Amino acid sequence: MSSTVTVGLDGSRESLAAVDWAAEEAVRRAVPLRLLQAWCGDGDPRTLLVDPIVARGWGERTLGAAERRLRRRHPALDVETEWTSSDAVEVLCAAGNEAELLVLGSRGLGGLAGFLAGSVSLAVLGRIRRPVVLVRPHTHRAPREDDPAGAGGPAGEVVLGLDVASPGDEVLAFGFAAADRYGCGLRVLHSWAVPAVYGPDMGGALPLLMTEVAQDARRALDEALAPWTDKYPDVPVVPECHQGRPAQDLAEASRDARLIVVGRRNRRARIGTHIGAVTHAVIHHSQAPVAVVPHD
Repeated sequence: MSSTVTVGLDGSRESLAAVDWAAEEAVRRAVPLRLLQAWCGDGDPRTLLVDPIVARGWGERTLGAAERRLRRRHPALDVETEWTSSDAVEVLCAAGNEAELLVLGSRGLGGLAGFLAGSVSLAVLGRIRRPVVLVRPHTHRAPREDDPAGAGGPAGEVVLGLDVASPGDEVLAFGFAAADRYGCGLRVLHSWAVPAVYGPDMGGALPLLMTEVAQDARRALDEALAPWTDKYPDVPVVPECHQGRPAQDLAEASRDARLIVVGRRNRRARIGTHIGAVTHAVIHHSQAPVAVVPHD
């Protein structure tokens, strides 16, 4: 793994927002930024009549314009650019697996609040072994020319959705490190559901069962957080453990969040996108950038 932040660029408004977000992240991490554009005309009928030389010229001009803009805003940032005529999913997965972080742009769902993660983003998310952040235009305010470091960037806290049954050290490490870099609080959210119960006295048993489930969930949450609060004593942590629906609760929390962090279990099945129902819903409906962190 190389110490870089890599961002996929295609010239769209969404990818330019991702470039701005990735640049600020690279500055905070003190690592180079790699701008990557992949073009493959074999499988898309819209590109069959596009000459590869023309496509390369357009791509290199797009990369050059983005690089010049970043050098004005972040003069000290080391920016690398690369254009390749290969499959976008393959290229982004390979580049992302070599980087600290991969950043991609996503479209908004019209008047609805959320992302529209395209087939490339979903395919990358389902296969990559490193964290990916999805950014859409309105979730990110580009820094002013007189504020190149982004010091006046987005406010809010980092919100981490945690499954206490499988918390994943990688997810917790990413969330705590992000809050530490941003100098903000970390809100750790675990939503639990009451298991189905059957019996003659449902009404009498349910309150007791809810109390027990709530206590067990809170205890598991505290145990999962304990090593990380010790490691990051300066990060204010707000644990929240309540009955609810994880995807819906995280989507609501995203309204005031700086970043949403969710996990994705590494799966070796060859069928499906391997993202998980909660993570899939969050990346479509979050109003903040979403970091998807693979874990075992």
